[in-house]
Amino acid sequence: MDINTVDPEIAALIHAEEKRQAGKIRLIASENYVSKAVLQATGSVLTNKYSEGYPGHRYYEGQQIIDQIEIIAINRAKALFGAEHVNVQPYSGSPANLAVYLAFMKPGDPFLGMALPHGGHLTHGAKVSITGKFFDAHAYALEEGTDILNYDTIRKIALEVKPKIIIAGHSAYPRVMDFAKFREIADEAGAILWVDMAHFAGLVAAGVHPNPVPYADVVTTTTHKSLRGPRGAMILCKEKYAKAIDKAVFPGLQGGPHDNITAAIAVALKEAASDDFKAYGRQIVTNAKVLGEELGKRGFQLVTGGTENHLMLINLASKNIGGKAAAKALDAAGIVLNANVVPYDTRKPMDPGGIRLGTPAVTSRGMKEQEMKVIAELINAVITAPEDEAVRSASLATIDALCRKFPAPGLEELA
Repeated sequence: MDINTVDPEIAALIHAEEKRQAGKIRLIASENYVSKAVLQATGSVLTNKYSEGYPGHRYYEGQQIIDQIEIIAINRAKALFGAEHVNVQPYSGSPANLAVYLAFMKPGDPFLGMALPHGGHLTHGAKVSITGKFFDAHAYALEEGTDILNYDTIRKIALEVKPKIIIAGHSAYPRVMDFAKFREIADEAGAILWVDMAHFAGLVAAGVHPNPVPYADVVTTTTHKSLRGPRGAMILCKEKYAKAIDKAVFPGLQGGPHDNITAAIAVALKEAASDDFKAYGRQIVTNAKVLGEELGKRGFQLVTGGTENHLMLINLASKNIGGKAAAKALDAAGIVLNANVVPYDTRKPMDPGGIRLGTPAVTSRGMKEQEMKVIAELINAVITAPEDEAVRSASLATIDALCRKFPAPGLEELA
C-alpha cells in the first residue's frame, strides 16, 4: 500500500508541500530543487540497510552493494573537487563540522571562526552552539564601514589567539574569501586551516568560484544548497588527516550512514560533473549579480555593496521595516526568503535588521536575467507596501505565471 492509503494525513501534507515548492519563488540561499534521479535514490530501498563502518571494513554483513555505492560517491567527490580523501557519511553539515573539531581539538582548545552576526555559521563558535560551549571560540568580523573581511586584522587575531583551527567559511557573506591568504595566516599561527564551503560547493564544482581544497587541510560541505543534492554532507581532507577524520565520524559521532543518502550524493556528484551543471553555476552567479544590482537601483542596501557568489545580504534600515516583517510579507506574496542578522545589527536575532536571499533554486527552474529584474520589482513593491492587498495579489499573479513558465525540477507535473 502506498502512503496515500496508509497515512492520508501525512500524504496530504507532502502533496501540499509539493504545491508550495512548485508555486512559489524560493530565494532561501540554502535551499534548492533536486532532480528526479536524486529523489529516486533518496527514496530507494537503500533506506532498509545498516552499514556501520567503511567499505571493506563493516560491522554487519550484506554490504556487497553498499560498499560499491559508497566507493563511487567517494571517487566522484575526489575527482570533482581534487581531494585526496573524502568521507561521505556525515548526516548533515553540523555533524560534519563537529567531526572536524573532534579530530583536531580537545575541550577548551582555542579556535578562530567568522562571527555569526557577520556571516558565519552556528557551528563556527556561536555561544548558543556546542562549539561555543565546549571550545574556546574566538571570532573575526567584517570591517565596519565596508563589511569586507580585513585579512590583516584576521592575522593579528590569529597570532594573538594561537588557535588550533582557523575556519574560513560562511553562511551569509556575499564575497569570495581569499583562501591563499587564509593559508598564509594559518601557517604563521600554526593552525589547521578548515574551509566550510557548504554554501558555495556547487559553484566550486561548476568552476565559477575558487576551489579551497588545494589550500585547506580539511574542507566540509553540505550536499544540498548550490550542489543540488540530498540533505547530507561530506568531509574532504589531506590524506595525512584521513584516519583522524574517519574515526571522528565513525565511531566518534555517528553509527551507520544513511545509505540512501550516500547513493543520492553519488547521483548529484555525477550531475555536478556535467557541462550542464557548469552552465547552471555560471547562471547562478549571473542571476545573483543582476538581482543585487536591480535591488540596489531600488534603494536596497546590499551588505558589502554587492555579491560575487550566489547570495545577497540586505540591510533593511533604509526601508523602515524589520527582517521578520519583510520576510513574512514576501512569503504571503509568493516570495520565500529568510530574515537575517546583518553586521553591527542593533535588532534582536528573532527580528533582525536584514534579509538573506540567493539564486540557486530559481536558477534550477531555468530563470535568467530578465526574471531577476521582475523578481526585484516584486520584492520592492511588497516591502514598500507590506500590508497592501492589491500589491500582494498582483505579486501572487505574476509569480504564478513565472512558476508555470519555469516548472520546478522534479515537480514538472504541477506546473
